[in-house]
Amino acid sequence: MEKLYYVDEYIKEFKTEITNIIEKGDKFYVELEESAFFPGGGGQPSDTGYIDNNKVIDTIEEYGIIYHITQNKPIKIHKVSCKIDWEKRYDFMQQHLAQHALSGCFFKLFNKNTCGIHLGKDISTIDIEGTVTEEEIRKAEEMVNQIIFENREVKTIIPTKSELKKLKIRRALPNTKEDIRIVIIDDLDVNACCGVHVKSTIELQAITLKRFEKHKGNTRIEYLAGNRAIKDYLNKDSFSRTICRSLSCSEDETLNSLNKLNDKIKELSNENKNLRIELDDYKVKEFIEKSEKVNNITIIKEIFKEDSIKNISKLTNRLLENDNIITLFGIENEDKANLIFGASKNIKNIDMNILLKDAISLIDGRGGGSKFLSQGGGKNNNNLKGTLDYAFKKIENDIK
Repeated sequence: MEKLYYVDEYIKEFKTEITNIIEKGDKFYVELEESAFFPGGGGQPSDTGYIDNNKVIDTIEEYGIIYHITQNKPIKIHKVSCKIDWEKRYDFMQQHLAQHALSGCFFKLFNKNTCGIHLGKDISTIDIEGTVTEEEIRKAEEMVNQIIFENREVKTIIPTKSELKKLKIRRALPNTKEDIRIVIIDDLDVNACCGVHVKSTIELQAITLKRFEKHKGNTRIEYLAGNRAIKDYLNKDSFSRTICRSLSCSEDETLNSLNKLNDKIKELSNENKNLRIELDDYKVKEFIEKSEKVNNITIIKEIFKEDSIKNISKLTNRLLENDNIITLFGIENEDKANLIFGASKNIKNIDMNILLKDAISLIDGRGGGSKFLSQGGGKNNNNLKGTLDYAFKKIENDIK
């Protein structure tokens, strides 16, 4: 079978003969007389597309034979029309050559080789040996985009063994008896690769380096190339314009406006915090004054709707700073209920942990804590009032 994708990477459509169809489970493995469908390799995914009206969902190579996997069995076998999913193919041709160009830049600038790559559907990664700094990453990014602008030629050759020895190849060659394809970016990178690539660096359009992190002793860098990089730029530009409109400022003034906005948020947050403290002081006083007293102990029983456990816990702690206080608080949310039971430290004869574990069964819940503070949650918020009434009655009996 002739591999047309190595003859011309830009073949999008072709006609050929089906030479064999093998049925495996619910799929069909179609062999063609010749094929421009790339079966994957070098970290690059395989092609998809169509054989007549039959969708090719994957392309694989086994023992030198390329199989085009379809879900339906082709009816016609002579002069079938084949069509590559060109948008996908060209995208990965860009991402793959971008990786070669980046590898060449990191090696040329810092003598750091590539030890891993991943060409992803949305974003690709390149692993560079050792630690790479932010400054080095930006230098490589600047260099690779300059090389794109210079429109450097990309050649693919299959050298003889003697020719192979003369080439300054960036990485060790694979141990194989088969012919080795070498991809050359003019005056930048020479490396073995079985993938397919664009013919010139200018077709990469642009490369942007995104996040980076340490990974197994090396540095993993996310990148976008070609149409992905252009879309990312347009999205960022749209985002920037939206921010500027929202802040009523120019791009140059954005950072200053955001800092002012951040300062204002902090100021309002502090005001809100102070107001919350004042409100809690008022609530503490109100709760103590209006709540029922048994002997000399104030029992505060209250249900809060759609409030946070954090807020009610703070309120509980504020109340329990006073002596002779017991709090029985319930929080009713849409699909669950929470209990927070507390007692002042001077109350020794009532255990909030035992009380809560007893009462919480009434709302199909679980919980626990200490003798003076316990909390938990359950599913049955319909019985929250009955649960607090039950706990109140038990405390009342114990005190009396």
